[in-house]
Amino acid sequence: MLSEQPVLAPHGMVACAHYLATQAGVQMLTAGGNAIDAAIAANAVMTVVYPTTCSAGGDIFLLIWDAKTQQIYALNGSGRAPQGMTPEYFKSRGMSRIPGRGPLSINVPGAVDGWFEALERFGSLTPEQVFAPAIALAEEGMPVSAKMSRSLGNSAALLAQWESSAAAYLPNKRAPRTGERLRQPGLARAYQLLTREGRDAFYRGPIGRTITAYVQQCGGVLSMEDLEKHHSDWVAPLSTTYRGYEVYEFPPNSQGIVALEMLNILEEFHLKETGYASAEYLHLLLEAKKLAFDDRDRFLSDPAFADVPVERLLSKTYAQERRALIKRDRAMPYFVGEVEKEGDTMYLCTADKQGNVVSLIQSLYMGIGSGVIGGETGIALQNRGSYFSLDPRHINYLQPGKRTMHTLMPGMVLRDGQPYMAIGTMGGDAQPQIHVQILTAMLDFGMNCQQAISAPRWHSGRAYLTGEQDSLPGQRQIDEQLDSRIGEVVAIEDRFSTTIPEQLRQLGHHITTLGPWEDAMGHAQAIVINPESSFFEGAADPRCDGLAMGY
Repeated sequence: MLSEQPVLAPHGMVACAHYLATQAGVQMLTAGGNAIDAAIAANAVMTVVYPTTCSAGGDIFLLIWDAKTQQIYALNGSGRAPQGMTPEYFKSRGMSRIPGRGPLSINVPGAVDGWFEALERFGSLTPEQVFAPAIALAEEGMPVSAKMSRSLGNSAALLAQWESSAAAYLPNKRAPRTGERLRQPGLARAYQLLTREGRDAFYRGPIGRTITAYVQQCGGVLSMEDLEKHHSDWVAPLSTTYRGYEVYEFPPNSQGIVALEMLNILEEFHLKETGYASAEYLHLLLEAKKLAFDDRDRFLSDPAFADVPVERLLSKTYAQERRALIKRDRAMPYFVGEVEKEGDTMYLCTADKQGNVVSLIQSLYMGIGSGVIGGETGIALQNRGSYFSLDPRHINYLQPGKRTMHTLMPGMVLRDGQPYMAIGTMGGDAQPQIHVQILTAMLDFGMNCQQAISAPRWHSGRAYLTGEQDSLPGQRQIDEQLDSRIGEVVAIEDRFSTTIPEQLRQLGHHITTLGPWEDAMGHAQAIVINPESSFFEGAADPRCDGLAMGY
């Protein structure tokens, strides 16, 4: 039986989506490192043990509470569109959309620069110490979990298209089976080079040259000039108040503002009176989601290229206007926007005895990203470039040097000006929905962090409906030429009360029921700093190979 109690520790805590990454983070803490060292070490291990979700060839976002300055810092480590990645280029090739996979979906990877930027500003250990666990696992080989075996198996046809990808992840011309050892010598060598030469090995040196040469050989446009121009940015996080707590999320180009808008809309409803997981409670959250996502799809993009009305979207007055559109006895019509895409990501959080807290999220976008491994580097490359639109009227219109709208969104909560919680999840467009489900479970209903993460979960997404029957998540990929209509489909785990689906249908929601512990519902982690005892409470998601562990 799953425990509903968080892990407790007096000196530090790490919560990751894989137990070996958690172990690496705790190893940094016990070696005298801080939460930043632990977070980067755990992230590097995640790229080895969960390569379908994250990689040095992906993007990263961090929220860091620095105990010395008593401030939250936000680091945007997302990459930009290559200079050769233009709407005209795709038009000249007869393409009406950017390929979802392959070399033309690759934009500049930002993770490595983000790692070194965070370590240089806030870390305390050397890169050799921080990357040692990841290098050892890549070099000696790691045990393949059932989840990793399944993920690589699902991606096998994609990986087989490129020689470097097949060599890295399809030994013996197949995905590794559960319990087998997977060695990644190319990745080990790349990380060893990073420990010696730092970020420049990737953005100006041999790693970058190997990656760009292979991408161009495969037909992509990523160049060394694109890598050389890349830099991470320290930006101001966004926040709102909810039930007396200060909730922080990442600013655009991240979709973090969506969770804050949902909370603002929900704040005036007495959720506790509706009963946790009741149809009325779920209905209010679902309607708030529709309104916030409507704003996301209209306004959210790279603020360097678009005027994103952040102040207005976060105002309590605007939330009141949006709240007035919600009817408690029936679902709103859907709002036309982007058909939601699935993402594959990993989230982790760390906290140390000095008072530092890190909320970190890193991704390749879809499972195994583009499917292309950067030559002999062993580094999987993201397909985040495919999220751009080629329609000039679209807020997320492709422009060289532009950052795409990002689903990644680390969260943090303060209480009386001090860190109370780090929170986040994988799950693409489900992320703000999961943030709000966990936060309302804790702040409105008094659940602890493990109870809130383990509770039954839902995910609302736009999908093509072929009739009045339930729509499965896979129908999001249905051919747009089919005679169908678009609408909101709510997928719920079957651990909800058996009466809930029909009650929600009566309110006008389209419901599909999934299994009890679905990957599509995200892999959430959280750390709470108990304000009374100052002990750390850690929680990991049972939906993954996660573990929270302290010391």
